[in-house]
Amino acid sequence: MKNYIIRVISEQANVIGLACVTTGLVDESCRLHGAYPTACAALGRALTGGALMAALLKLGQRLALKLEGNGPLRKIIVEADYAGNVRGFVGVPEVDLPPKNGKFDVAGAVGTEGVLTVIKDTGRKELYNGVVRIRTGEIAEDIAHYFAESEQIPTAVALGVYMEPSLDITAAGGFLVQSLPPSDENMIDRLIGNIGKLPPYTQMLFSGQAPEDILEAIFSGIPYATLERHELFYRCTCSRERIERVLVSLGREELADMVDKQGKADVTCEFCRKSYHLSGRELLALLDSMQD
Repeated sequence: MKNYIIRVISEQANVIGLACVTTGLVDESCRLHGAYPTACAALGRALTGGALMAALLKLGQRLALKLEGNGPLRKIIVEADYAGNVRGFVGVPEVDLPPKNGKFDVAGAVGTEGVLTVIKDTGRKELYNGVVRIRTGEIAEDIAHYFAESEQIPTAVALGVYMEPSLDITAAGGFLVQSLPPSDENMIDRLIGNIGKLPPYTQMLFSGQAPEDILEAIFSGIPYATLERHELFYRCTCSRERIERVLVSLGREELADMVDKQGKADVTCEFCRKSYHLSGRELLALLDSMQD
């Protein structure tokens, strides 16, 4: 099954629903980073959450989702855009904790204290920046808390990652449902009841259900229409030109010090692990380009 997301709306209930499958991109990301099982589960949930949140934006817009908790992962950073491009990394990919209640202990890895930050680039001069406290370390619950606290939008979120003993990711995805004002309380109660009856998201994927089927179950008894469906990709935006701009942003003094002490620069992208090598001659050319 391809990685994709589908978005629907119920005008009668004034509710938006999204569901996605991210199995392939989560597996690719965990392999790139050499993530251990618990770290992989946390990263996969965050990547899926970022994809769902970005699908609420408009074409050309993007966001960054950052969790900085007191757990051993230290941090998770995900970037995603409306077009379906997602990338991310964890601070310490070697984290693997014993299971808790038969599931990955993602909350223990993330931590229950810290902050969740959402930065949105909507094309305006200033970026939107929303910050809330991490409540549980369960990433889906913390994203729902962010929407309620920072944007005052009641939101239900479910995220799941299933890993085989072989460490292959064989199911990953999630859904996000938002109630917009004015809301119909009877419809909201029905939605809550429908969501409460659902089995775990990865279990639904394993049973052969697609995101469309899952949304149909969520909106059972509630009229809705499909708005769009598009693919998701694990895609990094790094390039040699971007790396050069980062080095230039360090300033003349620091760049000159790098030339004197190291005679080169080796930079690895945190998102895709691609390495870039710049020779001393190339660093000098960057310095020359910074001349007034």
